Amino acid sequence: MGCNLRDLVTPEDIDLASLSGQRVGIDAFLTAFQFLTTMRDRSPQGDGGPLRADNGKIVSHLMGFLNRTTTLLKLGIKPVYIFDGESPELKADELASRRVRREEAKRVHEEALAAGDFALAQKMAPRIMYYSQEMVDETKQMLDFLGVPWVVAKAEGEGQAAVMAAKGQLDIVATQDWDALLYGTPRLVRNLMSDGTKQHGRTVRAQLINLDAMLGSHELSREQLIDLAIMIGTDFHPGIKGIGPKTGIKLIKEHGSIETICQVKDKEVPQRLDEIREIFHNHPAVEVADEDLLPGPIDIKGLTQFLQVERQFSQRRMDNELDKLRDVGLIREGGQTSLFSF
Repeated sequence: MGCNLRDLVTPEDIDLASLSGQRVGIDAFLTAFQFLTTMRDRSPQGDGGPLRADNGKIVSHLMGFLNRTTTLLKLGIKPVYIFDGESPELKADELASRRVRREEAKRVHEEALAAGDFALAQKMAPRIMYYSQEMVDETKQMLDFLGVPWVVAKAEGEGQAAVMAAKGQLDIVATQDWDALLYGTPRLVRNLMSDGTKQHGRTVRAQLINLDAMLGSHELSREQLIDLAIMIGTDFHPGIKGIGPKTGIKLIKEHGSIETICQVKDKEVPQRLDEIREIFHNHPAVEVADEDLLPGPIDIKGLTQFLQVERQFSQRRMDNELDKLRDVGLIREGGQTSLFSF
């Protein structure tokens, strides 16, 4: 999830319909984890794992992507899913730490199942969820059937999306990862894929954060924001002990840079500082042709075979999702099904 900048922002609740006509780059990996960790087996003796069809195929990710994508299309939003590429070498320590935590959670999960403690097993299950390459490929295949474009990033998905947004290829970047702001995303939307759901008794709303407005409210430059984030802690550096968001803002406004702050506070300058800064300022990204972001035809026959026949989606579920597209004329019975007019 990167650096937590929650204390620095004043998000604006928005109606998803306000994004109609806009091209939204969506962080596919975090979205998939959202579906896998919420749509899972919670039966009395369930293991807490993702939902499966009777033939054993995991379907949680496909159910989630189908439902939310058709909702976005019905609202006139133009989704473009961005999949992570190779993780930067600077992230190696963070990834290793995650693997250790996941292995420990897996051990506890297995012991809980063996002991018949299904409550504990279900509690641990989200911590061991894994968006496998097979699931990634399945998601891309389903998006192809829906005519929805997708991009594989060179490195971090939210970084790729930020670069595309800066070029004008995307109007919005949608992710839960605050690092998107560090990469320079002009307009970030959080909760796009959970808008309207209930969490802790409250209805979740999509929230818009404007980077320039956020910087202006704190009288910070983007360079200072990046230095502040590095001090707080990012995926590329654990941060400087004793410096949180509030203290960090005060220090960065007073002293201007990490180097000066470390000198004044007698702390060590973070290792590989310039490399970390560079990855936020100039994140590696693949070149994407504008025509590759255009929507394609909807393949109803292929989608039906893929979901209903091979993964046992019910007729009711299929009808509910496809009716959203029919309602707005994206599927024309007896004629070509296409999103090109959309």
